[in-house]
Amino acid sequence: MSNHQKRLSVPNSWPVERKTNTFTVKADAGPHGEAGVPLLIVLRDVLGYVDSRKEARYALNEDNVLINGKVIADEERPVGMFDILAFDERDEYYRVFPGQGGRLALTAIDADSAESKLGKIVNKTDVAGGDTQLTLHDGETLVVEDASDYSGRDSIVVANEGDEIVAHFEFEAGALVTAVDGAHAGDIGTIEEIQVTPGSSQNNVIVSQDDGDGFETIAEYVVVIDENFTSDDGDEADVTAGGDDE
Repeated sequence: MSNHQKRLSVPNSWPVERKTNTFTVKADAGPHGEAGVPLLIVLRDVLGYVDSRKEARYALNEDNVLINGKVIADEERPVGMFDILAFDERDEYYRVFPGQGGRLALTAIDADSAESKLGKIVNKTDVAGGDTQLTLHDGETLVVEDASDYSGRDSIVVANEGDEIVAHFEFEAGALVTAVDGAHAGDIGTIEEIQVTPGSSQNNVIVSQDDGDGFETIAEYVVVIDENFTSDDGDEADVTAGGDDE
């Protein structure tokens, strides 16, 4: 199987230029499905820490690159929405966040914020023993004894060590959200109203903004977030990407 991906057909979330070269690296199997961006692209095209796949492999072999608290050695490992990237030697930490136009961007955070990550609940399943399995947007699963407080589209914050749920944000009017897809991807605001649509059509949400006109989108496109997501120190990493494949 080829390790290459045509640039023109990559998902819109990938921070790569589509017309500079024909191919780019292909994401390995893993979290986030097809929307996952290979770690190599983040290291090379977004952050500029390496110039080639060979340099990326060398850097990863030093065990100084972590995603969600785990050391990563595979340069094709998919990186996606709300993942936490830590570079121990540099003392640098980033959260993957939806940027304008749906492209994934990196937001600098502090070391404390890097100790946990946010996940959107997309499914609840009863498992043996009376427990419930929560499935998050990136495919991660957690088993909880009592899931009565958790609903689909709620968000939880999970500690990197021990998978402990350290915070829970309900999908409801008044919740702070960000749009992760659609025309308003990257916009942040507060849910003013959830419009339940009869039948199989998507529910809509109306979102208000203190410094904007607000927007309306489908419920699937928004994720409940913590106010800390809008107040972390640091700037968003430049997502204008180029680079060669190798």
